[in-house]
Amino acid sequence: MKKGLKLLGLLSLASVLFYSCDKAGTSTTSESATSESIAAGDMKIAFVYTDSVINKFDYFIKRSGEITEKGKKFEGDLQGRARGFEQEVANFQQTGGNMTPNQQRAKQEELVKKEQNLMTYRDNLMQELSVDESTLYSEVYDRVQKYLKAHAEKNNIDVILSYTRGGAVWYANDAIDITATVIEELNKEYNAAPADTAK
Repeated sequence: MKKGLKLLGLLSLASVLFYSCDKAGTSTTSESATSESIAAGDMKIAFVYTDSVINKFDYFIKRSGEITEKGKKFEGDLQGRARGFEQEVANFQQTGGNMTPNQQRAKQEELVKKEQNLMTYRDNLMQELSVDESTLYSEVYDRVQKYLKAHAEKNNIDVILSYTRGGAVWYANDAIDITATVIEELNKEYNAAPADTAK
């Protein structure tokens, strides 16, 4: 474990040094002192499986469930409107022959307008769900980041990495995996505040 921590520490230090060399002449004395204040072997690193933290966070589970229900309600409403429109088109096809050319043209224009309104309504519903989902992820990331900052300060951790498939971290020793702890404490913190309900 120590060997893995030292290796990660050395890699982090190497990237700091590389960055410092790249910015030669622009760093101040205080910046140099700060980068040297943590020796590679003293650096404490941890990581979390990002997907697990998000998908097992009670707040995310609750809110995403609400968005799913909202989506089902929207879908039902949209299907009802679509069936009504289809019925109106079918009625026109059956009775249109009894109308004058002007009546037929007016009805066709009315149906085209209704179809456009239906498409606009569908697009608006999809947009609303997309905004809800985007807002949820933003809220979750903010909450997790705030918690991880406090967790790092409390446990003297210098770096907490996000471990995702295809991400920047290809391997990490399981001994520095704090995912389970983060999920447990994050949920405990969220569930301890019942007033903090979903929007």
